[in-house]
Amino acid sequence: MSNLSSSLVIPDSLLAKEATGLLREHSTDLLFNHSIRVYFFAAEQGRQRKLRFDPELLYVAAAFHDFGLLKKFSSPDERFEVDGANAARQFLTAHKVPEERVEIAWTAIALHTTPGVTQHMRPEVALLYSGVGLDVLGRGFDQFPSEVREEVVARYPRKHFKKAFIQEYFAGFAYKPGTTYGTVNSSICERLIPGYKAPNAVDVIAASPFTDSE
Repeated sequence: MSNLSSSLVIPDSLLAKEATGLLREHSTDLLFNHSIRVYFFAAEQGRQRKLRFDPELLYVAAAFHDFGLLKKFSSPDERFEVDGANAARQFLTAHKVPEERVEIAWTAIALHTTPGVTQHMRPEVALLYSGVGLDVLGRGFDQFPSEVREEVVARYPRKHFKKAFIQEYFAGFAYKPGTTYGTVNSSICERLIPGYKAPNAVDVIAASPFTDSE
């Protein structure tokens, strides 16, 4: 395990340290451990796939990716993913990070729950999505090195994670279910909000104010 442990290191930079501090200050233990696991899973997937990625930027994106679930960073009418992306943008901009890097982190966070798109984008964007997918859904579980997975989970435990994560996740957007339209989270609202029915695209198209030509 000694060689393995040396590869599981959070980037040693002021930016990463401050991101960790904010994550610890504002997040719950469950979301803190989840965010760090996401980074290690994503970074290892990048190494396995021999991708060239910016570990520091990927780490900041992982640290901030669920900030939109937290009351302090949550808006009344934006998707929680966008709220987290905006928090990361504010943080990175305050540290005078170049706009191109800021936009990569913003995009990675904004799209981290959007299937079918991120694999065609920058490595940091693709890896944040796949890291989240592994930790939350178990996607790619059998293809991921078991010794790395076990050490990450030992360091950052998944204590009652499945049940508790659903509760904390849902709480982050339960008060604004309309923002989940068109995302995977609309099904969570339908499952957990009594009587709630997500908008259907067929109904939205039919209600368009345009008149069809004969």
